[in-house]
Amino acid sequence: MSQFVQIGDQRLHYEQQGSGYPLVMLHGWGCDLHIFDRLVPDLEQHFTVYRLDFPGFGQSPEPDSAWGTERYAELTIDFLNALDIRHPILIGHSFGGRVIIRLAERVQPRKVIITGGAGIKPVRPLSYYVKVYSYKTMKWLAGLPVLKSLLAGTMEQYRRKSGSSDYQQASEVMRGVLVKAVNEDLSPLLSSVKAPTLLIWGERDTATPLRDGKLMETLIPDAGLVVFDGGTHYAFLEQAPRFLTIVNHFLEKEKQIEL
Repeated sequence: MSQFVQIGDQRLHYEQQGSGYPLVMLHGWGCDLHIFDRLVPDLEQHFTVYRLDFPGFGQSPEPDSAWGTERYAELTIDFLNALDIRHPILIGHSFGGRVIIRLAERVQPRKVIITGGAGIKPVRPLSYYVKVYSYKTMKWLAGLPVLKSLLAGTMEQYRRKSGSSDYQQASEVMRGVLVKAVNEDLSPLLSSVKAPTLLIWGERDTATPLRDGKLMETLIPDAGLVVFDGGTHYAFLEQAPRFLTIVNHFLEKEKQIEL
């Protein structure tokens, strides 16, 4: 069922289905709660499934400024408290994985499932840094009063050439969110994820490479990694029946909990 909840100044859209132990699903960048539509009919048979649109995605309005993932985590905690959801099972894809890493110590989830999770700062070639610092130099020059109007068109060309498709399609506020997110390294926080954790990765994931999943497995105290052969960043959808089989096995005990 589609609903809204007011958390401070932020209006959040979410959906709730099924009954049983609470299971919260957090989507990735450029998606919304409907990315999990294919999985919910199975999961709602055993769990109360909550899905929310992060601010700036789906039907949840953008934040009033460029939030970092710590602010997204705080809002998610407020959402859980508002709905009286305690020690939930957490499932996160990509950006949703970042948020889980941020909030895990405070929420103390019963179990965690991360698929194609972000949070490890990528290893980048020299050409990337040349492009970034060229852009920053142009941005600084364009800020000078004498050059501002002259370089306005040039700066927009730089943005188009330098930014990813996610960056180009985002609003100014969400561009700021994206920049903050991709430049953070959450690996020091992985040891604070104490819950039993299932990591599911696509072998050919280029957005969050398999090496990130392998690193998370070593740094999260109670983690296991499953690799989907040939899978991409969306392996959980490409091989949905297999994903659900593994998840259901991992959550077998939680199915028996009576609330």
